[in-house]
Amino acid sequence: MSRYFNSLFLILSGVSVLFLAGCGRHTLFTGMVDVRDAWAKGDAARFEVTVPDTDTRYNFYIDVRHTGKYRYSNLYLFMQTRFPDSTYTRDTIEITLATPDGKWLGKGWGEIKEDHVLVRHGFSFPLPGKYEFMIWQGMRADTLKAVRSVGIDIEKVD
Repeated sequence: MSRYFNSLFLILSGVSVLFLAGCGRHTLFTGMVDVRDAWAKGDAARFEVTVPDTDTRYNFYIDVRHTGKYRYSNLYLFMQTRFPDSTYTRDTIEITLATPDGKWLGKGWGEIKEDHVLVRHGFSFPLPGKYEFMIWQGMRADTLKAVRSVGIDIEKVD
């Protein structure tokens, strides 16, 4: 009987390793910046991403962690993208965090909610090389309370 459980354990361990390895290879980049419950307007979350080619298609997500004490139902963000040739673009992004009746849309137990929001679907980078993404909060408050962290996630489209 012990031999059976050892074999079963080895098989399940192997499958788990293959599953986890498979998940990781579909992600180009994932990163979070802690803003410690007080995100000032001038403080940018900065991410550097090296893009290997222009053929692969990606989905671009913004990740936000906040507490139940966040005062608003949405979050405006300003994002600047600097390309490998030093040109850049700027975008304004609105993320809806709660329904009109106040129910949080993010996942999580207790006070912390996590939102994983698709911003761009199935795009290709125009140039290979190093990209810099900078994200600022764009709300009217000079310091935004109850936001814990902000991040980006760039995943290959299968």
